[in-house]
Amino acid sequence: MPAQTHQHRFDALTADAMRAGGSWKWSRPGLDAHGRGLIGAFVAEMDFPPSDAVADAVRDSVVQNRFGYLSDAWVADLADAFSSFWSDRFGWSVDPERVRPVPDVMTAFVATIEHFTPPGTPVLLPTPAYMPFLTVPGRLGRELVPVPMAPASGPSSRWALDLDALDAAFTATGSKLLVLTNPHNPTGRVLTEAELAAVTALVDRHGARVFADEIHAPLTFDGRVHRPYAATSEVAAAHTVTATSASKAWNLPGLKCGQVVLSDAASAERWAEVGYLPEHGTATPGVLASTAAYTHGREWLDEVLDYLDGNRALLRDADLPGLGVTVPEGTYLAWLDGTGLDLDEPPAAYLAREAGVVLTDGAACGSPGGMRFNLAMARPVLSEALDRLGAALRA
Repeated sequence: MPAQTHQHRFDALTADAMRAGGSWKWSRPGLDAHGRGLIGAFVAEMDFPPSDAVADAVRDSVVQNRFGYLSDAWVADLADAFSSFWSDRFGWSVDPERVRPVPDVMTAFVATIEHFTPPGTPVLLPTPAYMPFLTVPGRLGRELVPVPMAPASGPSSRWALDLDALDAAFTATGSKLLVLTNPHNPTGRVLTEAELAAVTALVDRHGARVFADEIHAPLTFDGRVHRPYAATSEVAAAHTVTATSASKAWNLPGLKCGQVVLSDAASAERWAEVGYLPEHGTATPGVLASTAAYTHGREWLDEVLDYLDGNRALLRDADLPGLGVTVPEGTYLAWLDGTGLDLDEPPAAYLAREAGVVLTDGAACGSPGGMRFNLAMARPVLSEALDRLGAALRA
């Protein structure tokens, strides 16, 4: 691994400290085949401590006894902070009246299926995908139609939506909903405006809707800037429900606060009719912390992005024989292709046992043989994880 050029404060976060912290990402029990503690690299959360603004907001919620149900004023503060951040960062001027709180993106997904699509119609999902997107439609009595993306085929290639396959799937199934995750979990793609325009034309031609999961929007690299799908055209805005959260960019998943953006009048009216239950359960401390993140957490976010960029470089230079490696353009999630390995078991299972690095099995993402790898850990821990993976692959 390349030598560290300077010590960053995040470098002091050890694997032992993470295990002692008790989060799901680090709570898998046991040791690997060599007696080493396991390194958690599967759950999509960061190991880094929160921004001062977020920590202060959570402390203030305790001191000021802000544990009651959400007030309209707190919801309005969140909507204003969200709209200001998204306007400044992404150029999308969202009417705060169209921004509503939900506990998380998956709550918004369920509501979109139930209230914005015809009963019984299937859901189209490009794969690989965030794991719950593959299972939630079935729990709601809907068919899930996976549509494989066109995979990266070399170091300079990129995963891409297969528009012809999506077109055929719309025609064959009568689906009225496409799940569009951008930046993409788990391949790390940041879609271009041209790609988004092609999606708009496709969805409009089939009279369908888009559920736009943009939870990783602030996490982009190499000069790329997230472009909100609903902001690309009036046509896109009219058929989109956008869901996002501060939870990924500021590491707040346990505080249970997301945002839904209704980008056309008809959707906003529909949400006003059905939104009570999806909104109910949004955590007051999460709303206050998210408001603080959007308003005062930008310097911390930029520091994290710089640190994550260094972790991306570490992955790019790693010696991982036999694996296809997709370094993310956005998110902190890399995709590893282990389909070329000569194994009698899923690569994720082999590497958990032999390297002690716990990755997300690609089968859970709809792409067996692949693996999702979370890079958002202290760089010395990531360096150890990559060394372990390389040694296991060379064994």
